[in-house]
Amino acid sequence: MSELEIKTTSDGSHTLLSTDFGATYHSIHGAIQESEHVFIKAGYRHFTNKEQLSILEMGLGTGLNAYLTFLENKKVGKQITYTGIEAFPIPLEQAALLNYCELLEDVESTDVFERIHGCAFDAEIQLSDNFTFEKRLMKFEVLQDQLAYDLIYFDVFGPSTQPELWGEELLGKMYDALLPGGVLVTYCAKGVVKRTLKALGFLVEGLPGPPGKREMTRAIK
Repeated sequence: MSELEIKTTSDGSHTLLSTDFGATYHSIHGAIQESEHVFIKAGYRHFTNKEQLSILEMGLGTGLNAYLTFLENKKVGKQITYTGIEAFPIPLEQAALLNYCELLEDVESTDVFERIHGCAFDAEIQLSDNFTFEKRLMKFEVLQDQLAYDLIYFDVFGPSTQPELWGEELLGKMYDALLPGGVLVTYCAKGVVKRTLKALGFLVEGLPGPPGKREMTRAIK
């Protein structure tokens, strides 16, 4: 487990810096802004006409993407099944210091963020009547799910930090894990990544990026 330091990003929200990898979990230009733009706006909201949604997050990390999805779904009321994959979970005491609940001002859901981090691995829990959550303690490379998800949040460290996570093998597993018409969204817009996604059979869209980043990627199966 790498050493982690809490950093405040430009929108006032926290991210974590992995001193081993020399990389942050979220954009220094705004952690909440980035997650809302990439994963909620370009991912969750893509499925406006779908009442049930199965979501896979590659890189549960700080739990911000899962928490934002829960808050967004409170307004919409879809039936959500959410699976988060994490190889190196952050310590509970560090998760408790993150300021997302305070900034997002949803007092009723503060316990949800705590449960995302505090619940057991490999066991489904109900965060609400319509939101089922499970986190798995595993390396990304061993995922074997087939035709299981509508939406993948691909939020691993970037290609310059962990290039092995952006190659044909793992992205191919993402393609196999998606249902037909399923979507993968990621902050990354590197040409080599987009070419790999296209070669695997994805329809690749370059979308405007969050603050501080020109472009992001949405890939449709």
